[in-house]
Amino acid sequence: MEIKIKDGKVSRVFGGIDAPMTAVAIQARTIANLLPLVCQRIGADIVHNEDSSYTGIRFNTKVGAVVLEIPQAGGSYLLGHEYIEPDKAGKPGKVIHQIPQLYNPSGIALNASEYLRTRGFLG
Repeated sequence: MEIKIKDGKVSRVFGGIDAPMTAVAIQARTIANLLPLVCQRIGADIVHNEDSSYTGIRFNTKVGAVVLEIPQAGGSYLLGHEYIEPDKAGKPGKVIHQIPQLYNPSGIALNASEYLRTRGFLG
């Protein structure tokens, strides 16, 4: 499922009708389609967050939401754990893993899923 966050409002994006067709959005869909079944079962959603200006894949794990942010231009893929409420410093989450861009989409999907599985996020 794809969702869009704009001006604090969350809405569902219906594929083909109002789905963004940017290169980052297409890459997020490609990676999401290559995720192992264990990640798809926990509810992996594609998120287009216009408020925080990122597109990524959100995993609804047993310890909270984890987002794989797709890089806009250069940089690494960031796997971040989102907090329910910002911490004392005002941060909404923290980066728990970085995946370099040298992997193809299937390698990124496998790397992210194995990190989540081996660290107990999916169990």
